[in-house]
Amino acid sequence: MSLPRLPLTKALALLVQIGTERPCGIGEFPKAADGQAATFPYSVLYSLPGDFSGPALFDWHADAAWTYQVTSVGTRDDQVQWLADRVRSVLVERSDGGWRHGLKVPNMVVTDRELTADVGTAPVDGSQGDIVSYAQRFTITVSPARSSC
Repeated sequence: MSLPRLPLTKALALLVQIGTERPCGIGEFPKAADGQAATFPYSVLYSLPGDFSGPALFDWHADAAWTYQVTSVGTRDDQVQWLADRVRSVLVERSDGGWRHGLKVPNMVVTDRELTADVGTAPVDGSQGDIVSYAQRFTITVSPARSSC
């Protein structure tokens, strides 16, 4: 069995939300406290297929490289580019030999973060009004946390 993905997904969405100071939903648009859609701009985190290495998948010691897409959504091109710049900075910017923004996940050690695609802006179909999106893909590699036994 491999490491569970959900704790990483939740930690990543929280990091994007706190680091960008804008709402981030997991697989759907984020909601405000009243249950309505959050105000623009916001981001949506999607889980994409991942890769595994190391021992067999039934072994808890297998490493995992999971890919995520962060889609920044807004009403103007400059708005989503601004948010995408912040997402990129939060997830992959380094400082003093380490990540600028820590990513803490229970029972896991994040060993690598990589921007694998920066697609740029695209208008959405227009049925919801003037909406622009900006897609970025990141691969996050994790290993099981080592116990001190």
